[in-house]
Amino acid sequence: MDHLFISDVHLGAFPESVDMKIESDLISLLHYCMDNHIHLHILGDLFDYWMEYPDYTPKIGQSLLSVFKDFNSTNSPATYILGNHDNWTKGYFEQEIGFQINEDFFELSIDGKLFFLHHGDGLSDPSLNLPRPWFHKLLRSQWFTNLFQYILPPDAGIHLMKTFSKMGRENIRIEPMRLNRWSENFLTQSNYSLVISGHDHIPRVETFSGGSYINLGTFCHHRLVAHYTNGRIKLVKWNAEVNDLLPLNTPYGKETIV
Repeated sequence: MDHLFISDVHLGAFPESVDMKIESDLISLLHYCMDNHIHLHILGDLFDYWMEYPDYTPKIGQSLLSVFKDFNSTNSPATYILGNHDNWTKGYFEQEIGFQINEDFFELSIDGKLFFLHHGDGLSDPSLNLPRPWFHKLLRSQWFTNLFQYILPPDAGIHLMKTFSKMGRENIRIEPMRLNRWSENFLTQSNYSLVISGHDHIPRVETFSGGSYINLGTFCHHRLVAHYTNGRIKLVKWNAEVNDLLPLNTPYGKETIV
């Protein structure tokens, strides 16, 4: 079976017309995956910002989630690793949409090879040596979530978090070497042959002595995904107009054998 990896869709972060185009393009990609029996892995930040309250579920992306529900019921359920913009969940993604939810990372075995999938903002296990920034730890803590939702009703709470999210995107510091160095060290010290993440929005393929690292860039800006087939994986571009995955004529479009 072929596999497709995607991250950083950030649906809800843009003007309505842009969000609608992102959603439409992703829906067409889901239909492509269904038609071609491709398993899908989402590596965080599908939404921006997703926040479930005990008695409230966000209304964003209902058309997209409806297609995901069909996908998950007719194919093997899509893997969904929560990112730093969509981790306030209370079971809706699993129970209603059918995702296979992972809050931290996912180990994937394909053709005898081990892949390590994560979002990229950090990992909760201190032994993995990739700590989350303190603010991300705060936002993911249960006590903060409970206090925040006790003080602020859904509309006000979501508006405030979207404001923080926008500020974070505008002030993001591009530091690709952090994930590059971590991936190189991790691959050297483990049995994994490939690490895949997103988060820093910089698409790239890095090859080390212990294995390879792929950063997916973004779907929202680049329409990039990683496609695994026949023992090979590479970054490709989804083109909804021609309904196909297209090769990249860039340095990060190179193919990696795993």
